[in-house]
Amino acid sequence: MEWRKCYLDVILVPLGFLLTISYHLYLWHKVRTQPFTTTIGRNAHGRRFWVGAMMKDIDRKNIVAVQTLRNLIMGSTLMATTSILVSAGLGAVISSTYSVKKPVNDTIYGAHGEFMVALKYVALLTVFLFSFFCHSLSIRFLNQVCILICVPQDPMCMVTADYLTELLEKGSLLNTIGNRLFYAAIPLLLWIFGPVLVFLCFASMVPVFYNLDFIMCNYGQGKVEENGNKEFV
Repeated sequence: MEWRKCYLDVILVPLGFLLTISYHLYLWHKVRTQPFTTTIGRNAHGRRFWVGAMMKDIDRKNIVAVQTLRNLIMGSTLMATTSILVSAGLGAVISSTYSVKKPVNDTIYGAHGEFMVALKYVALLTVFLFSFFCHSLSIRFLNQVCILICVPQDPMCMVTADYLTELLEKGSLLNTIGNRLFYAAIPLLLWIFGPVLVFLCFASMVPVFYNLDFIMCNYGQGKVEENGNKEFV
């Protein structure tokens, strides 16, 4: 009888996770092998030039550099604050004496016993906490870039454009991971009302992510040869 109550949860929820994990593995492969077909790869390519351009003329562009980095920090701060507030709310619900299964007593599909409902809340809490963790680390790296990018250029200075680019890339990557974890919490939130909604949400998010992550048209993309090597421009 217990299997009949939770077999949809056991099948559909892991299948939804497998679907989105497979998509992100494919995206990671494309970013590594064909970066200019993805927005992540092109943005990373542009950030490398941006750091070099800012440091080359930092006396005139210091306000632009700091303002741009501050906007990135504000975005990560907003997401981190939202994640930790939701985590605190979920923690209060789980630890309260009020039965967490009362809001879903009328669930039609899937199990809604005390253990299963607690598992749903704990999964939500875990995802939001990891999202907060990634955004917090992103803020740390972006703050370092914001400070070091205005350091006067000196032959003895160890703060180079490559070093700042690496810090900026780490901050941007952590921000992207934190956002994707935050989005993954949406299907888990729907899991409270049944596993069918979880799978449908995961399945609908994949084409949305694909349209956002991949570049359908090669805008301004061509190949030039320099010293016998081909590069994308």
